[in-house]
Amino acid sequence: MAEPAPRWETWLGTRARVRELRGLQRNDAPRGRVFDLASNDYLGLAGHRQVRRAAADAALEHGAGAGASRVAGGTFAVHRELEAGLCSYAHRQSALVFSSGYTANLGVLGALGGPGSLFIIDAHAHASLIDGAKLSASAVATAAHNDLEDVARLLHANREDPQGKPRVLVVVESIYSVFGDAAALPKLAALCAQYGALLLVDEAHSLGAVPRGSAVHAAGLADASHVLSTATLSKALGSQGGAVLLGGSGAQALREQLVNASRTFI
Repeated sequence: MAEPAPRWETWLGTRARVRELRGLQRNDAPRGRVFDLASNDYLGLAGHRQVRRAAADAALEHGAGAGASRVAGGTFAVHRELEAGLCSYAHRQSALVFSSGYTANLGVLGALGGPGSLFIIDAHAHASLIDGAKLSASAVATAAHNDLEDVARLLHANREDPQGKPRVLVVVESIYSVFGDAAALPKLAALCAQYGALLLVDEAHSLGAVPRGSAVHAAGLADASHVLSTATLSKALGSQGGAVLLGGSGAQALREQLVNASRTFI
């Protein structure tokens, strides 16, 4: 087998030295027996006997692989069952499941993005939200972390700008993973409504792990059409996959847009 070209070898070596100097070298070596204090399996459900049994039964009934996307291979009853269960749990009107929380974020931002969109993203937003915004071909502005006034400033600046974008999406997390602080969802939702913007809330660290099951529901926003939420099923719910959750009278229209325009779903 041919070796990498010299320029690539040099570049790879340089990157390795930079990582070492910065103390950022990672590895995937086995850890042996450890106490896991870094897991996001908040409720310990991933190892629960009933969850493991349900996963085994599902594999026996449906097979071990997807085979194709739902657009190509069709939606199965189990997809609808999962989406209905998530809607019931989160008190939302509509849901669309993805293969992971990461792909859910990429998918929803890609489907809502484009030259006429502005995404205002919290400075501590997860990498999947940043990646989704970059891939969406939208204008992107970064708001100071958990700073309602800065979000308002950016919304106002876009409205006053003659070249401002007609569609605006504010992107936050319900609970931020690094410091564990929470977004002021009711105030953010009210601010977005004032400016005709949508609010996307990443509930990766709140769905199933907060009182009333969902931060959006706890904030009284489950029926708000302009509030979208994403979630992963691999943290508090102890499983695998992701979802976009929608509410209010606009839920179906938004879901149709996702089905037709989310590349990570298609």
